[in-house]
Amino acid sequence: MIVIGVDPHKSTHTATAVDQLTHADRGSLRIEARLAEYQRMLVWAKQWPQRQWAIENAEGLGHHLAQWLLARGETVVDVPTTATARVRQLSRGARRKNDRIDAAAAACVAALQGDARPVTPESHVDALGLLDGRRMNLTQNRTRTINQLHALLRELLAGGVPTDLTAAKAAAAVRGLRPASTPERVRLQLCRELIADVRRLDQQLTDNRAEATRLLDEHGTRLREIHGVGPVLAARILGRTGHVSRFATSAAYATYNGSAPVEVASAEHQCHRLNRYGDRRLNSALHTIAIVQVRMPECAGRRYYDRKIADGKTPRAALRSLKRHLSNQLWRTMIADEHHRHNKPDDQSPTAA
Repeated sequence: MIVIGVDPHKSTHTATAVDQLTHADRGSLRIEARLAEYQRMLVWAKQWPQRQWAIENAEGLGHHLAQWLLARGETVVDVPTTATARVRQLSRGARRKNDRIDAAAAACVAALQGDARPVTPESHVDALGLLDGRRMNLTQNRTRTINQLHALLRELLAGGVPTDLTAAKAAAAVRGLRPASTPERVRLQLCRELIADVRRLDQQLTDNRAEATRLLDEHGTRLREIHGVGPVLAARILGRTGHVSRFATSAAYATYNGSAPVEVASAEHQCHRLNRYGDRRLNSALHTIAIVQVRMPECAGRRYYDRKIADGKTPRAALRSLKRHLSNQLWRTMIADEHHRHNKPDDQSPTAA
């Protein structure tokens, strides 16, 4: 088996073929990041019928190449940049670094089956991840625009306006104002432009939510049946999680989203501390769901929270326990959804009918 490691850059890609058993360098090729060059690299790789591609940062600079190879039936694994750095550091000449060495390091990591993970074709979850990223940018832009609008209105109106400002409230506040000077006229003009920007951003956020809802309906997930999970959070959870089958257990998923506590052991005692690692946006979604469920008296999450309080936990510790409990529930739901989608074609086949 030959492992072809790839060190991708924006304009060029370097591929190095490494024997899986001996880690011997069998050859290298440097191409430009163009479709014609992709084809040339694939023709070069066909001299090894049994091959596997190991692309460094396949979710980043190597994303386009990885998806292109998958579409042509190739086997591709993703190797994180931290793993290739460790291989270079432990090898001879650790201070040396070039594209060929990086590509060989990626191949060695894949051959040793260390941190490499299989790359899968894009699906609904990738589209939901794109929508979630776009929504975050839109929300940040809207917050920044609202803050600018607040600052201008404080200079136009005595005391400004209430904090829960919307485009309609801002338009009502500036309606009827007559600027008495050139600076006030410019401020009023900027306020009207910012109000138009807020309305545009509100419409884009509405469209984003509608598109996420449509994709969730097509995806067939039951995440929205969990209390506190709406279309926005469901899109974030699926988009940030990706293919949930890559997490073998609920504990692995809890480590990924940062809800699993970190064990701290010493010679005298053993305890756990708060995990500040993991995907923080996914952890934020878990926190939002937990807060919503704690505020619902008839919810199962509130009953779980009350049991932890009765056991002597502080409110913060009980909330962290609830987040871990919700992480397990989300993992089980997504695993069940994935199994249901895989089994659905068989259930609807003529033989099964």
